[in-house]
Amino acid sequence: MEALTPTHISWQPSANTSAHRTNRYAHKQLIVRRGQGFTITLYFNRPQQSGDSLAFISETGPSPSEGSRTRAVFNVSSAGASGWSASQGPSESNYTNFTLCSPANAAIGRYNLSLQITCGNQVSSRFLGQFVLLFNPWCPDDEVHMADEGERQEYTLNENGIIFVGNAKYIQARGWYYGQFQDRILNICLTMLDLSLYYRQNPAADVARRGDPKYVGRVLSSMINGNDNDNGVLLGNWQGNFTEYENPSRWEGSVVILHKWLQDNYRPVQYGQCWVFAGVMCTALRCLGIPNRLITNFNSAHDSDRNLSVDKYYDPYGRSLQIGKDSSWDYHVWNEGWFIRTDLGSSYNGWQVLDSTPQEPSKGIFQCGPASVVAVKQGDVDLSYDTLFVFSEVNADSNRWIVYGDGTKKRVYCDTEVFGRSISTKAVGSNARVDVTNNYKYPEGSPEERQVYRKAWNKIFGSNTTERRPEVLNERSTDAARNPGIAGRFKLVEPPVLGHDISLILILNNLSSEHKSVKVNMSASSILYTRRTVAEILQETASVELGANAEKHILLKFPYSRYGKHLTDDKRILVTGLCEVMNMPGVKFLVEKTIMLENPKIIIKVPSQIVVNRAVNLEIWYTNPLPEPVENCVLLATLMNQQVKINVAGLAPKEQSMIYYEFTPRQTDDDVYVTNEEDRQEYVLNDSGLIQQGRLKYVEQKLGTTDRRATLESGQLPTDKKILASAACEVEREAKLLAEKDTVLQDSPIIKVSGTC
Repeated sequence: MEALTPTHISWQPSANTSAHRTNRYAHKQLIVRRGQGFTITLYFNRPQQSGDSLAFISETGPSPSEGSRTRAVFNVSSAGASGWSASQGPSESNYTNFTLCSPANAAIGRYNLSLQITCGNQVSSRFLGQFVLLFNPWCPDDEVHMADEGERQEYTLNENGIIFVGNAKYIQARGWYYGQFQDRILNICLTMLDLSLYYRQNPAADVARRGDPKYVGRVLSSMINGNDNDNGVLLGNWQGNFTEYENPSRWEGSVVILHKWLQDNYRPVQYGQCWVFAGVMCTALRCLGIPNRLITNFNSAHDSDRNLSVDKYYDPYGRSLQIGKDSSWDYHVWNEGWFIRTDLGSSYNGWQVLDSTPQEPSKGIFQCGPASVVAVKQGDVDLSYDTLFVFSEVNADSNRWIVYGDGTKKRVYCDTEVFGRSISTKAVGSNARVDVTNNYKYPEGSPEERQVYRKAWNKIFGSNTTERRPEVLNERSTDAARNPGIAGRFKLVEPPVLGHDISLILILNNLSSEHKSVKVNMSASSILYTRRTVAEILQETASVELGANAEKHILLKFPYSRYGKHLTDDKRILVTGLCEVMNMPGVKFLVEKTIMLENPKIIIKVPSQIVVNRAVNLEIWYTNPLPEPVENCVLLATLMNQQVKINVAGLAPKEQSMIYYEFTPRQTDDDVYVTNEEDRQEYVLNDSGLIQQGRLKYVEQKLGTTDRRATLESGQLPTDKKILASAACEVEREAKLLAEKDTVLQDSPIIKVSGTC
């Protein structure tokens, strides 16, 4: 009798990918999720006979073995010891349907599938093909299982996100396109795992551990950055100088970064900063099936020596000194992955911090997490992984020191509540901000917060240590260090707009019934969002006499001509006032304010009716906010999931102009964004999406006697051109399109434009 042989296979891609929610991946091979059955159809050279016995073989990794659970042999209609199973479905004379299912804890990655055929004493096998296995948030037995469908959709399937930036008192939003389903992204993410130091050290052991989401998350946190000579995706740059490479603020999504990494043969892409690292990390985690979200911690501590204190140093004039490695960032963005913690116990299940920004090495590698958010809140800083570092980011003390000419230091300020403010993430199903601070810490000053801090301190230093003052541990009070009989604060006279003069006043209040003389050394410097000083703008000294319970104002004003040339893309200015009470020797206090410059708005008008295959004109208004002419102007946009730049003519001081932008929508299942470069904000214009095909067109618009013509280029964004300021577009999904014979895009947006800064 002729040996039974499979002649070809149908992976039933439509039915399988729909059932496994993988139908959006742009990938040639079948993609399925673990712990869930998928069906294949095998065609044979002859009908099966009673003596024929079939078994399947699944293998992953370079050295698959049953002992490491990277190889499984499982018979049809019986579950194997490996947890893999196969059952036979409806059959015809020349084909048979089989349903295969992996265990819910199988290693994720690329698999080879073979069929083993036993006919009497003859055993043969035939390679059937390859498929990709992912984590499965829909499977109750998977460690990444998430019960709520809305959350699964948001944290696994949503390709668009909002990242919150700015500072604690002025929170801004910028968009990010994750694009986890786009062309080549899945292969790129799997390649990340194969390039890691973990894989290089022991490939077989690494692949065997890929069923563990905490392991995969930790490996990815090391691979998103390229600081370990491991072919990581991104190099960071916080120096403010990006002349030769990409300015981090120009990135608007992960896809272009990952494609560039691939095209450059896995050399790190230059450059990234925290929100870029987190955005790319989100893409990789969602692509592999681990639910995750981005978290922004405002006033984030970088406690390099891990003593729960961030120490900053100033000279007697209030100018920041670069001493020590501690720093305080206006904001820091990391990821939270969702999975259980079999290593810690069920009470630590749920959200886990993963941070790919290279701040401090962990076990010799720039990686961070997963740290249980529950462990952070409870002060369990001794638990894996890197919980102490994350705890410090949201709970450290802020100490400010004056360094005198002879090298002596005096602490003039201690704030135990400043770090870990307005911890934010995007809401499920909308672009709204959700405050998750209570997930990370108890309310400042509450009995629970004091207890947790003491617990963390004792775990680090022991219960008998006296390194920290007992009153700080017990009271966590800031009043004595902040206000030695005098209160001070800076207040802006008017909103600080880019290109305008900046005016603010220092308000000093005598809180006592005694007369006081105060000397104030004031300085202003341009800074990065990490609060690193870039350049000094001004330095002034003033003296005031404060009667009993009196209030005095000191005016500080500096024009654009003085600060403009020192600004970076962060557009931040730090103003400090070091106040010395003259009749109280040694008593000084520091007043600070970070100024974020506002931007003029860009207005985008969209027609109320948009029809597939019909050209649409967007009307775009923009303004030069500066008191000087600008040339080589560029408007940035993310359109059809690709970054583009629109070159426009130069503008005179304060000049407004307008262009028409024409495109033709072809389908309704992709996305279009309007990108706000100066505010670094991006809002989805249409959740159902607009995709343009064909050549982009621009229509000349004449304003007065000046012609404006826009041109478009695709690809890398400019790094050396002055970008026009803009504002956010807020979508209101209120309009309904008129019914027409052509296919009509659903939910065409009305655009409400609001100036934001």
